[in-house]
Amino acid sequence: MKLNEIQDLIKFVSKSGVSEVELETKEIKIVIRTPKNAPAATPVIMQAAPQMLAQPVITTPPAQALATAPQQNTETKQAPPTAATGTDESKYVTIKSPMIGTFYRSSAPDKPVFVNVGDEITAGKTVCIIEAMKLFNEIESDVKGKIVKVLVNDATPVEYDQPLFLVDPS
Repeated sequence: MKLNEIQDLIKFVSKSGVSEVELETKEIKIVIRTPKNAPAATPVIMQAAPQMLAQPVITTPPAQALATAPQQNTETKQAPPTAATGTDESKYVTIKSPMIGTFYRSSAPDKPVFVNVGDEITAGKTVCIIEAMKLFNEIESDVKGKIVKVLVNDATPVEYDQPLFLVDPS
């Protein structure tokens, strides 16, 4: 509920002549009481719960577009390393983000990163953390190999199925 809506509600209650109104939603609880002897224009707000911020609405594209979009996105993001290093990336395995959130390379700013380029990893090794809705989710590798490239900067937002690391499985 917005501030102007609350103000309109107070004005309506004061003009209606009622002495008490309670309004409760999922987000907020408001109790408006007007003293019986006081003029109707002086309502008092007794209790207001903190207002929750609206979450962005995420719309899902049709299934066909969803199936093709990540492939196009992957090719776009993986094209620059091929041009820069001159290597064939088709032999690499991509570790992708399993969720939308914020990508972190370490568990805390003062802690060492989980993996660096050139590190050997095994299946089940934590490679990064993705924060989603104040929950920190450890992302584990499902492949054994060597980290070839980190595709995302630390503390940046990531999308579902976005490539995070390139791993050489050989």
